Amino acid sequence: MSAVATSCAGLADLVGVPLPHSDWIEVDQARIDEFAHATLDDQWIHVDAERAATGPFGTTIAHGYLTLSLVSRFLFEAFTVDDAESAVNYGLDRVRFIAPVPSGSRIRGQVTVAEADVRGGGYQVKSSVVVECDRVEGPVAVAEVLTRFVARAS
Repeated sequence: MSAVATSCAGLADLVGVPLPHSDWIEVDQARIDEFAHATLDDQWIHVDAERAATGPFGTTIAHGYLTLSLVSRFLFEAFTVDDAESAVNYGLDRVRFIAPVPSGSRIRGQVTVAEADVRGGGYQVKSSVVVECDRVEGPVAVAEVLTRFVARAS
């Protein structure tokens, strides 16, 4: 997948335009276990395959925050800002975990730039990200992500 390239000044031109889907990312049990270890969230529904097999989803599932953490990758794959000196995560306006992501599935993101405004000597972008899973019908998560870009001095 090839990211759409723009400049800081050109960010406004991307508003409302659905960008190409990201590549698929596998969410296997090893990734889930690593995330559980890193975040100290080892709830059985994520890490105990035997118990999860008899649970509500029939398998282990990814943490919602694991799914959310991969959104930054989807943004990176959606667009690049060629003249940005820096890009920093500024926050989230809204996040919903709509459906579980089963272990062994793949997810990808569909990004649409919702807003692009000049802010504090830089640019603030609100991106709407819809996360899809190859084993689930409909989105598994949606997020409104805020990113701040600072253009390189000319």
